[in-house]
Amino acid sequence: MSQEMIKVEKLNKSFGNLHVLKDVDMSVKESDVVCLIGASGSGKSTLLRCLNFLEIKDNGKIIIEGDEVNKESHDLNDIRTKVGMVFQHFYLFPHKTVIENVMEAPVHVKKISKKQAREEALILLKKVGLADKENVYPSKLSGGQKQRVAIARALAMKPDIMLFDEPTSALDPELVGEVLSTMKELAEEGMTMVVVTHEMGFAREVADWVVYMHDGKIVEVGHPEDIFQNPKETRTKEFLDSVL
Repeated sequence: MSQEMIKVEKLNKSFGNLHVLKDVDMSVKESDVVCLIGASGSGKSTLLRCLNFLEIKDNGKIIIEGDEVNKESHDLNDIRTKVGMVFQHFYLFPHKTVIENVMEAPVHVKKISKKQAREEALILLKKVGLADKENVYPSKLSGGQKQRVAIARALAMKPDIMLFDEPTSALDPELVGEVLSTMKELAEEGMTMVVVTHEMGFAREVADWVVYMHDGKIVEVGHPEDIFQNPKETRTKEFLDSVL
């Protein structure tokens, strides 16, 4: 029986009068790849940001690896070392080289030696296909390369869970594939991943579970073939008809 890595119960989040997440329940087991799909504004990114504690829930439970996490009882930075996140925009340090970007958090947060951080960073750059770019500055990279550096940087903390918030939506179409293939490799290696994506082909091919969100609620959860070929809910079908 694989371990439950994330469990969300009755999660609510509002911004002012806007109720963005409404009683969301979700469970992610070890090595699951879960893709969140739905129209913009359906709450997908807010849910992801709550899982990384960049947004603090109003109420409900967020249980990470069996431990219910609250900002009062936990050091959220500790939790973030277990739960890595890759954003739509890359947020690389422009004044640091590629390898320095990947080494930064292990050295400063985990306090590992620069030598060890460098060795591990080189392995990760090789993994994301950028071993030849270690001494290049981000301004010299394409968007797809920057995003792959951002993935290597998140992996450098050795997280148990990786969250991806629309990691390809800021990229030119011809660069999307290289980022998705890096993510596919991670999935094949058994990384637990929650991915907010508009890339339906990726969701169909790589996800163990697809979660369709609408108006702050989870409308339908299923295996990709069920969701894409035979959705149970009218709303899911309407959404897929509009994007496929």
